[in-house]
Amino acid sequence: MTDTAIVSQKLTSLTEHLGRARRRRSGTLDALRADIDLQDALALSLLVAIQDAVDVAFHIVADEGWGVPASYAESFEMLARHRVIDVTLASEMAAAAGLRNRIAHGYASLDVTRLWNEMPAGLAALERYAAAIARFVTRPGT
Repeated sequence: MTDTAIVSQKLTSLTEHLGRARRRRSGTLDALRADIDLQDALALSLLVAIQDAVDVAFHIVADEGWGVPASYAESFEMLARHRVIDVTLASEMAAAAGLRNRIAHGYASLDVTRLWNEMPAGLAALERYAAAIARFVTRPGT
């Protein structure tokens, strides 16, 4: 059975970092391009929010006894298989996990324009994910 206290703590952190990311994106793309500190702060907020989402996925999958995911993406697929989130959201979260990896491991320099353009949809996906997880942990028998 999923430990709702742990999941709730992670969802709180995820939500707080989503708010920070939204506030940091409130300027313009040119302002973001010109401010490396703002880029770093935005990247950190996204990294933490996405990592919280991954942590929640792994936690639920393990606690529910659904197996051991081989990747971050698979953890979201497993949640979709068990109808915690839908397949479309699982795909969006897998893409977010890829962004998390690029930020965390520096696979390439951050493409600020791409980040700026894709961020609204990504933040919306993270918000839908948090809502779906909150519904799951408040279901009777969870």
